[in-house]
Amino acid sequence: MAKKIKTLIKLNIKAGEATPAPPVGPALGQHGLPIMEFVKEFNARTIKMKGNILPVVITVYVDRTFSFITKKPPVAEFIKKAISKEKGSQKP
Repeated sequence: MAKKIKTLIKLNIKAGEATPAPPVGPALGQHGLPIMEFVKEFNARTIKMKGNILPVVITVYVDRTFSFITKKPPVAEFIKKAISKEKGSQKP
């Protein structure tokens, strides 16, 4: 039987550089998840993409376990790296 899903958490985290500090710690802590377990697993899975910001979808189950998927970095991140800028335009 499949586990019951409590909620989904969507975050943008730097690959290989997750820490228990905000936004990760508070987002997971309010659902009672083991923060360090997530941080270690996320960093291990994303070490090859270190430095890129990755969208992550964390599935929280009723029994306080979790699973997560990482998505591809946003195109805007690649563009900013290509032109050596930290931020995009302030005007649309």
